[in-house]
Amino acid sequence: MATESTLRFAAQTDEVTSLLRVVNLVRTGEATTRPEISRVTGLGRGVVTQRVDQAIELGYLADSEFAPSTGGRAARTLRFRSEQGRILIFALGALHMRVGIADLAGQLLDQDQSRWDIAQGPAATMDTALAMMDTLLERQAEVPVWAVAVGLPGPVDFDSGRPVAPPIMPGWNGFDVRRRFEERFDAPVWVDNDVNLLAFSERAHRYQHDDLIYVKIGSGIGAGLLSHGRIHRGANGAAGDIGHVRVSGSDVLCRCGKTGCLEAVAGGWALVRDADAALADGASGYLGRRVQEGASLSPELIARAAEDGDALAISLIQRSARTVGEAIAALVNMFNPGVIVIGGAAAAAGELYLAEVRQRVYELSHPLATRDLQIVASIDDEREPLRGGAELAREELFDVTFPRWFALGRPTVQSALTAA
Repeated sequence: MATESTLRFAAQTDEVTSLLRVVNLVRTGEATTRPEISRVTGLGRGVVTQRVDQAIELGYLADSEFAPSTGGRAARTLRFRSEQGRILIFALGALHMRVGIADLAGQLLDQDQSRWDIAQGPAATMDTALAMMDTLLERQAEVPVWAVAVGLPGPVDFDSGRPVAPPIMPGWNGFDVRRRFEERFDAPVWVDNDVNLLAFSERAHRYQHDDLIYVKIGSGIGAGLLSHGRIHRGANGAAGDIGHVRVSGSDVLCRCGKTGCLEAVAGGWALVRDADAALADGASGYLGRRVQEGASLSPELIARAAEDGDALAISLIQRSARTVGEAIAALVNMFNPGVIVIGGAAAAAGELYLAEVRQRVYELSHPLATRDLQIVASIDDEREPLRGGAELAREELFDVTFPRWFALGRPTVQSALTAA
């Protein structure tokens, strides 16, 4: 027989659960009036009124405009107070640094970017990133920081927020990325691989698909795996690191120290290496002329040259795409995604790159796995890593950790990052 204290605890648990659900229904737009909340949840009108009043008192919800009348008295809508907190995003790439500020609905409010070599190490990188963010914050009203999202161009142990043996990030192995941001902003910090941020952005803003793979062919190569609507990171955060999958028959030395890695054969730095060697051997054309005029060889330049019909650039881009397509085919057979998004500097060659990838994927994948498969180019928007970082933080705040801290009115480092 249940004791009085047990029954009281159960009642409190039900109250908390229903309160959380009411807030999230309004936050996601699934139900925005009291009658809608009652219909969706099955809660009585009095209970809904009580929960809404509690959510308003805690600062999560506010009354908004009246909904259109359906014949009776118009119901007042509710809105989630997305302006009450800020999400800070640091998207650190191999050669670029982007910072941004978003509200709790994921809407970008301000942003900045600069060229930066991640190989300069964690101390200099974080000093520069924080200085850029301080400039943005000076332009904003003083609103509490609720979360910080950081993207890094290498493998990340998501639980600890530490990079693990990142090939292009000397000095970063095991570095406590979280600590510096936690101390500066007194807010929970989530650190993830940069390609996962791009997958988050695609899921939220372009393809509402539960099974999606984002493949980035930049300086290196990586993949963000979205399975059943959630990012698949694997046991230690290494999932999707296809750049170091072995290419059969290749003995090219990779930056990681191994031989035959995919990025050493088909990545952006491999394109630059092979283009430089070909030009040194006397190759001519648009790409050669641009280099003679003083342009620096880069994956972006090679992609543009391919689009302009340069024979050398086309051959390099097609070779990269075929090799990458073979690796993607293995992912298609294993994960059976509905959408594959190809992004990054090399993929900027557009349809020239996509056509080769599609051909290899359809040749090497099972027909059932490709029956409804879309292979598309990213929208190549510089804001996408920032939007993805905001989505990462929103997911962790409201889908994962919300029950731990909602009674406090805002998240703290301890409440959000300590397992319940």
